[in-house]
Amino acid sequence: MAHSFKIGDIEIGHSAGSIFLIAGPCVIESEAHALKMAEAISKEAGKLQVRYIFKASYDKANRTSLESFRGPGLEEGLRILQKVREATGVPVLTDVHEAKDVAAVADAVDVVQIPAFLCRQTDLLVAAGQQGKAVNIKKGQFVSPWDMRHAVEKVRESGNDRIFLTERGSSFGYNNLVVDMRSLAIMRQFAPVVFDATHSVQLPSSGANGKAVSGGQPEFIPLLSRAAVAAGVDGIFMEVHDNPAEAKSDGANALHLDKLHEVLSQLLAIRNALQSQN
Repeated sequence: MAHSFKIGDIEIGHSAGSIFLIAGPCVIESEAHALKMAEAISKEAGKLQVRYIFKASYDKANRTSLESFRGPGLEEGLRILQKVREATGVPVLTDVHEAKDVAAVADAVDVVQIPAFLCRQTDLLVAAGQQGKAVNIKKGQFVSPWDMRHAVEKVRESGNDRIFLTERGSSFGYNNLVVDMRSLAIMRQFAPVVFDATHSVQLPSSGANGKAVSGGQPEFIPLLSRAAVAAGVDGIFMEVHDNPAEAKSDGANALHLDKLHEVLSQLLAIRNALQSQN
C-alpha cells in the first residue's frame, strides 16, 4: 500500500493535506532561464501555499530528431540544478537515463526521476533505489497501471521506500495519448501518485507543422488536471514555460506561466471541496 514520506518539508502521500506541484521547463535552456522559471513558479505556488518541486532535464535523450536540442549535459546541468536549489530553497527533480549517471544525479538533486520509456529498466531502477533519494517513476505509455507495482518493487527491494509514480497517458493508436483515470486509483495502491498534466496532452512524434517534433493540445491541461485532483492524486506535474512557442523542448504541450495561478486555484478549490466532505 502507498504510504507517506517527506521531501524536505513537502509531505508526499495519503496523509498529506493538500496537493504538491512539480513544475519547470522541459529542459534546462540556460542557467538564467532555469533560475527565472524556478523563482516565478515558486512565487505563484507560494501565493496559494502549494508546496513546490522544481523540474528540468539536463539531457533529453529521447528527442524525435538528432537536430533537437537536448540540454547542457550532465556536468553543467547538475551544476545549474544545484544553483537553482541554493538560490530558491526549493527541492529539485531531474530525470536520469543511464545507471552509470545515477550517483552523480542523486548527489545534486532531491528527487531522481525514471523516464516513462525506461520504467522497466531494472538496472536503472535498482541504481536509483540504492541512492536513498526519493524516486519518481513515470508510468510508461505502454505499461498497464497494475504492472507498475513491479517497478515499485524493484526500487523498494533495493532498500528505498521513498517512491511515487507519475501517470502521463497511455498510447492510443499512433501519435496520440489517452488518460485512464482509473489508473490513478490503481497505482495509488502501490505508491503515492502524481498526474502529469502536460505530457498527457502531448501528441508524440506527430510531425507538427512538418517538423520532427511532438505536438500537443495544451488547452486540455486544466480539464485533465481538474479530473485528476478530483480522482484523488497526491500531486500535479506540469511543464511550465514563460514562452512555450520558443521553448527548446515540448513547448507544444507546456502550460504558459501566465496561466499557472488560475489552474492551481481551480485545483485547490476541488481538493478543498473533497476534504470538506470528509
